Amino acid sequence: MEWSKDYHPKRWKGLGRVNLSFIDWLIVALVLAGMIYSVSMTKGLMKSVTDFLSAGRTAGRYVLSVSSGVAGLGAISIVMFMEMGFVAGFALSWWGLSQGIIILAITMSGWVIYRFRMTRSLTLAQFFEKRYSRNFRIFAGIVAFFAGIINFGIFPAVGAQFFINYCGLPESFLGIPMYPLVMILLLGVALYFVYTGGQIAVIIADFFQGVFVTLVLFGIALFLFFNVSWDQVTESLEQTPLKLAREEIADLRLEDSFEALTEDEQNKKIFDINNKYENSSRINPFKTSHVEDFNFWYFLIGIIGVMYGTLGWQGSQGYNSSAKSAHEAKMGSVLAGFRGLPQGLFMFLVPVLVYVFMNHPDYQSVADSVNSSLAGLSTDTLRSQMRAPFVLSEVLPVGLLGAFAALMLAAFISTHDTYLHSWGSIFIQDVIMPFREKPFDKDTHIKVLRYSIFGVAIFIFLFSLLFSQSQKIALYFAVTAAIFSGGCGAVIIGGLYWDRGTTSAAWTAMVVGAVIGVGGTLVKQVSSDWLADPASYQTMKSILLFLQNINGQEYWGIGMAASSLSYVTVSLAGPEKRMNMDKLLNRGKYSIDGEVKVVNEEPDLGWKIFGMGKEFTKTDKLIYIVNYAWTGMWTIVFIVGTIYNLSNPVSNSSWMAYWKYYIYINIVVCAVIIVWFTLGGFSDLRQMIKSLKSERRDHGDDGWVDNMEEEE
Repeated sequence: MEWSKDYHPKRWKGLGRVNLSFIDWLIVALVLAGMIYSVSMTKGLMKSVTDFLSAGRTAGRYVLSVSSGVAGLGAISIVMFMEMGFVAGFALSWWGLSQGIIILAITMSGWVIYRFRMTRSLTLAQFFEKRYSRNFRIFAGIVAFFAGIINFGIFPAVGAQFFINYCGLPESFLGIPMYPLVMILLLGVALYFVYTGGQIAVIIADFFQGVFVTLVLFGIALFLFFNVSWDQVTESLEQTPLKLAREEIADLRLEDSFEALTEDEQNKKIFDINNKYENSSRINPFKTSHVEDFNFWYFLIGIIGVMYGTLGWQGSQGYNSSAKSAHEAKMGSVLAGFRGLPQGLFMFLVPVLVYVFMNHPDYQSVADSVNSSLAGLSTDTLRSQMRAPFVLSEVLPVGLLGAFAALMLAAFISTHDTYLHSWGSIFIQDVIMPFREKPFDKDTHIKVLRYSIFGVAIFIFLFSLLFSQSQKIALYFAVTAAIFSGGCGAVIIGGLYWDRGTTSAAWTAMVVGAVIGVGGTLVKQVSSDWLADPASYQTMKSILLFLQNINGQEYWGIGMAASSLSYVTVSLAGPEKRMNMDKLLNRGKYSIDGEVKVVNEEPDLGWKIFGMGKEFTKTDKLIYIVNYAWTGMWTIVFIVGTIYNLSNPVSNSSWMAYWKYYIYINIVVCAVIIVWFTLGGFSDLRQMIKSLKSERRDHGDDGWVDNMEEEE
């Protein structure tokens, strides 16, 4: 059935609130109980530091793909993607297809991921000590840790605000403000998961949460898609920009300053307004030059950064070392593209349908109710974040309303247990332990890891409680992230793939990347009024103005190029030292039994050309072939469509027909993927638990690094 203009699923019972029904609360409670039960399965499995940090390196490809996917999604990301999609519409997803061939090449080769797992490092900075030096490990650990927890600090605030506003919670309970209570409850559940079994518990809990989240996202997308007329979608996306243009022109004509202009000047202003909205299409990707912040360049930067930034962010670093082999790590990465399709369908479709509810005249009552509730919220940031959830709470029926709340709960906990584990582990492994003369004993090591994780939880609770989202905090996020991410790509890639890379080069690349990244952020903060004053410092101001005109994307590109160039230059300019790469990567005479499972010693040349080597089974080859076919199909669509659109006008109706077929194709594929990954994940889970129960532990495998030879 399709909703009529008079259809109104429910009435809100409070300003900025929607009260869940008993059935909805029951769904939330059952999902929470299920998550806690899934973690109880891990009791007794965690027997070593490696188990706590990396699940004993026992995770299979499907468990890794599903668990790491939901850990990287998170409640805060769902809110963010719905904000972005509301602004961009369908159109900009077209440019996302341009990334396909690049991501395909990276994932199929196992770029960085395969070699990093071969080092058997438990953290990235441990690899830095093996490859470079202990001092560089400490530096990288400190920078990654502080950048990470500052970034993480605002996560509980966004999650708590969502649940308070969405679930209709009162402002206080027994005289205690609800905001800190919700954060304590949510963080307490995440802490319980991590404390119970470390990365083992994180992976298993995240797997069950990942399956649930994917099912609910897919279900909500289907429900809304089949209950909103496609004609309503088309009308909203086509007519709303024209309506906004007319309203802006009408307001302009009422201004006294407009009347004082000449006729040519008036016509130019009107033309500029019409042109702005004409080139802000949510349907046609070739008319998107003015779509606020999310345009073609947004996606182009994504392409450039994918290769350089692989493994650069450490928020889910436990997953990087949890695979049972380097080949499984690579296969998990390859499968991630398919695993993300159901989530991607929701992020693509639902924000557009939210836009329809907020703009189509048939849903005026929904828009009025949502706008009334948004008006009761305190900040523009919060209003923007809550718009889509409030719309969903207006139109979803009982059951799906609770399922969406449970989905957000699962997404919140999966991100928080993963991030708590990551940043707490990095602090002990890469900041504290390298200063010691000898490693911790096993029991003490696990105890201090738990203390550290608890400390991270206390910090992010206080950070969210005491600080609000503001420009200064956002600036601090950007600066701290730039310090680490600016140069780490060159250091990771050079360390894994080039035996000539030196410790001096690593320091240089990190410093260069940090200076460019931080400098590019801070130069934007210089007062424009001061720069416009010609009375003093003309040369300096000219330089600063030039630097201000370089946009963020260009700074990112400059930073990557400069860091890479400095790494290569310093390495070649210094003494010719060569790293023993076989020892670093545990291959050749240094190979470890069980790390590489050879299926075919001499694979055919045809398979090797397409990245399928001696470890590939028939199933692995089939996965690669399907991946090549899927990505290749959309790449061809993108190339042919782009060439045609650049030489021929294409109507909105043609584009809407394309988007409709695009959605139907993805619905069918997503249904298959959900069944495929759920069955594969449960199979991996059984094998993982069996291995953890039976395998002997090496208690010396705890992240401690003895001196490695730098020269062969």
